[in-house]
Amino acid sequence: MPRPAPGPTIDAADWLALDRQLCFALYAASLAMTKAYKPLLAPLDLTYPQYLVMLVLWEADAQPGAGITVSQLGERLTLDSGTLTPLLKRLEAQGRLQRLRDAADERRVRLRLTAEGRALKARAVAIPQAIACATACDLAQIGQIAAQLDALRRQLQQFSSGAGQAA
Repeated sequence: MPRPAPGPTIDAADWLALDRQLCFALYAASLAMTKAYKPLLAPLDLTYPQYLVMLVLWEADAQPGAGITVSQLGERLTLDSGTLTPLLKRLEAQGRLQRLRDAADERRVRLRLTAEGRALKARAVAIPQAIACATACDLAQIGQIAAQLDALRRQLQQFSSGAGQAA
């Protein structure tokens, strides 16, 4: 794995300053982002994690053979079934989705949007623009930042899987 080019010389102990930690910058930005979404999602009666679930289900609903399995949803959101199950139960109780046993394999649970779940998409359509305003970024800039963060996530996943630890 190639090593990054050296930057300005900084004493090793200075790298332990909180403000130099990428992990803290990402953590603090994530908290701020979740806080920014809260008032936007309140009129939809969605929490931020429920919103993420709905985003994936809206994407899947647009595909032929609509519906995805709980495990596919978990992979897409990088969440385990223990985290997803309470979110899905609440969304089902709100009438926004259905959880159905797969006819071909009853061990799998398929998720399908209800009419109410589909209708909610129209009410959520203004949220990305509101976040663009909150971040003072246009949607193209948000797309670029998201792509950079996705590349960072993939690199970290590769590292933590052992592929990058032999350096």
